[in-house]
Amino acid sequence: MTSTLPAATDPKVPAQRRATPAAGPHGRPGPPGRLRSSRPDLVLCGVLLVAILIVQGWNIADYPTLSDDEGTYLAQAWAVQEGRGLAHYTYWYDHPPLGWIQLAALTWIPAMLSPESMTVGTMRAVMLLVSGVSAVLVYVLGRRLALPRWAAGLGMVLFGLSPLSVVLQREIFLDNLAVMWTLLAFTLAASPSRHLWHHFGAGMAAATAVLTKETMLVVLPALFVTAWRHSHKDTRKFALTGAVTACALIGFSYPLFALLKGELFPGSGHVSLWEGVRYQLTRPGSGFILDRGSGSWDVLQSWLYYDRVLPLAGLAGALLLLATWRWSVTARALAGPALTVAILAALALRPNGYLPAMYVIQALPFLALVLAGSTASVAHAVLRRRRDRAERRTVTYGRYALAAALALAACAYVVPRWYDGARTAVTTEANAPYEAASRWMATEVADPDSTRVLVDDAMWLDLVHAGYRPGLGVIWFYKADLDPAVTKTMPRGWRDIDYVVASPTVRRDAKDLPNVRAAIEHSEPVAVFGTGEDRVEIRRVETAGGTR
Repeated sequence: MTSTLPAATDPKVPAQRRATPAAGPHGRPGPPGRLRSSRPDLVLCGVLLVAILIVQGWNIADYPTLSDDEGTYLAQAWAVQEGRGLAHYTYWYDHPPLGWIQLAALTWIPAMLSPESMTVGTMRAVMLLVSGVSAVLVYVLGRRLALPRWAAGLGMVLFGLSPLSVVLQREIFLDNLAVMWTLLAFTLAASPSRHLWHHFGAGMAAATAVLTKETMLVVLPALFVTAWRHSHKDTRKFALTGAVTACALIGFSYPLFALLKGELFPGSGHVSLWEGVRYQLTRPGSGFILDRGSGSWDVLQSWLYYDRVLPLAGLAGALLLLATWRWSVTARALAGPALTVAILAALALRPNGYLPAMYVIQALPFLALVLAGSTASVAHAVLRRRRDRAERRTVTYGRYALAAALALAACAYVVPRWYDGARTAVTTEANAPYEAASRWMATEVADPDSTRVLVDDAMWLDLVHAGYRPGLGVIWFYKADLDPAVTKTMPRGWRDIDYVVASPTVRRDAKDLPNVRAAIEHSEPVAVFGTGEDRVEIRRVETAGGTR
């Protein structure tokens, strides 16, 4: 006999299946739980994904300029592939190693097929996979947070096609990997089916994000808010406990690793996790972000140079959603992403905190979601339907006209600015000086195997493939002063160096590195590639007995 009880009270229906879908922005039930069965969603997401991959992939090796951080992470991944340990030099606990272990896995097949391709410019291509997965997760998360299809698509476009995203997501940064895992955690936490294993999975994905880039730890409160809101009331405590437990157990594997190696606390003759944490907490700040002339102000301006729309409008959207949380369905649905933006913004506003250029990467998907969600909320507030059917017909045409006018106005402002940023990204050859310097070092030095050269990590792997001895022949320039394993092989200090490849990074940081500074001061340029501040100089070191 068919039950006459409603599904919400029918004891034959499991609690997790009785749960009604989350309400959408208009108070109606949200989208279906399985987006893969929705053809319109698949088509829209697929078309947007292709556009994002084309824009981000075009000219990816030549723009933006190669960074030392990219080279460091890729060189560490190369060391893992080659069985040389967790890093190409002495591993110290600056970041957990899971990030570049993932890079090692992503670059393993290309490096195996073509070993010489294991360079920063070439291996940037693997970041397209990370960007593509993250973009799809933004769309899926938007739909699971009950955004209408057009708003979820808008969030995906904002995340993937903002010039700020195009530039930063191309680069081999741990933050991009960590964001992918964080988005997966939020997507699992917001699962409409509300299975307990989804919340366990969210905790595991969150722990992976933290072990990829430890700064993702600060967004965990927002993740747990999302898990709480999207869990069933009958199993909410179990779900949240499972998410927290899974996250904690996996997260504690890192200090356990240090403990088992005898490197948890400082001691003689070894690095320690405690020293790494202390360094991160006590490193010199870059000033207040709103203080003109501070390092943080310069970082903010570099973000706004590429895109003012997503950072500023996204932050405004997050504040709007948080302010209207009590009476807005959309604000409650997007509480997790809005809280994430607020947390990251509050940390960026510390009076004398350290603000790296890649910090904004962590906020990009959540800025996109809250901007899309606040746009949907405002559109609904302005264009909501009237109860009277006759009046509704009148309003319908006005609704579409006003929506079209607002969309055209937004496009008129945003598209020209985004077009300029995208054109720069797909046409500029910013890395020609690096490539020319690498070719010179590979072809003009008679005996690379016995030559010692200081370089930044962006070029380190290029010279390894050119025949220079990794570690002690081609030397990451910081290590000439900071790594005892390297300095003990240089009894005469800078006099044991043959060449310095003085990139902008080397010239900037040499002032704090005595051996590097002295090597530059006692050298003459033999080749210069590029002009101005972006030039790359190859300098031959001179000794008291004459030129080497």
